Amino acid sequence: MDILILGGGGQVGTELQAYAWPEGVQVHAPSRDALDITDKSAVARTFAERDWAAVINTAAYTAVDKAESDVVAAWRLNALAPAILAVETARKNIPLVHVSTDYVFDGSASGPYEPDAPIGPTSVYGASKAAGEMAVRTGNPRHAIVRTAWVVSPHRGNFVKTMLRLAAERDTLTVVNDQHGCPTSAADLAGALATIALRLAGDEAAPTGTVHCVNAGTTTWHGFAEAIVAANARRGGRAIPVEGIPTSAYPTPARRPANSQLSTASLTAAYGLTPRPWQEALEDILDRLVGPSRDIAKAIP
Repeated sequence: MDILILGGGGQVGTELQAYAWPEGVQVHAPSRDALDITDKSAVARTFAERDWAAVINTAAYTAVDKAESDVVAAWRLNALAPAILAVETARKNIPLVHVSTDYVFDGSASGPYEPDAPIGPTSVYGASKAAGEMAVRTGNPRHAIVRTAWVVSPHRGNFVKTMLRLAAERDTLTVVNDQHGCPTSAADLAGALATIALRLAGDEAAPTGTVHCVNAGTTTWHGFAEAIVAANARRGGRAIPVEGIPTSAYPTPARRPANSQLSTASLTAAYGLTPRPWQEALEDILDRLVGPSRDIAKAIP
């Protein structure tokens, strides 16, 4: 069974390649230079090379603020590429698992968003990802769109690594405290994507549609930063104060959703997956980046 992973160099793509796939499954993750997914002919050639069991698309233009001025590039990767992938996978009856984002919502809801909640993107990034969803939804009936948020890992640039770096350099951190969301481990997300892809590949009647996958629990960026600093301090890092500030005090080109909370009830109902708390996932990431907590290490004989 051959599975094609697109965006293999990113956080989630890296974890998908490291995932413990069942025996007999072979994953292929061509680089961006090897396969331009905005080139229809190149995609068609790749799909003609072998009988792919499933395609997992984690590739995206994720520079949220830069997208406000780099509109064409954002739409090419986030909207055009999924449209091409949907058409070409449907032509071969290949299931397509596509990763999307909380940014398709406007952030005005009072609680977690369900997959069928009305969308209302307020940024170029969010609009381009919403267009990509529509392309997948209409282009290939055998699809799963998996929305996620606040993805972190030991790889590439992300909030955890930024907070660790700043905590080593500064005596105080200031972090936005009025944006609410669900931190998500790239490894946990990769595990869910793999499960969904294998289910779709092995069962023509497997559930399709849109689900949400984030770690359990909600916090603010400020609360997340406090947890990171505290977890790092248990590993010998500096325990510095983290001050909360409103979004208005930290203006950015792209508007961030005030509420990025996503309900994962659909993921559990469709695929039997129940994400663990984000705090547990954070500890695993810190173990990989820094080492085990000294509290835990002392208990090990």
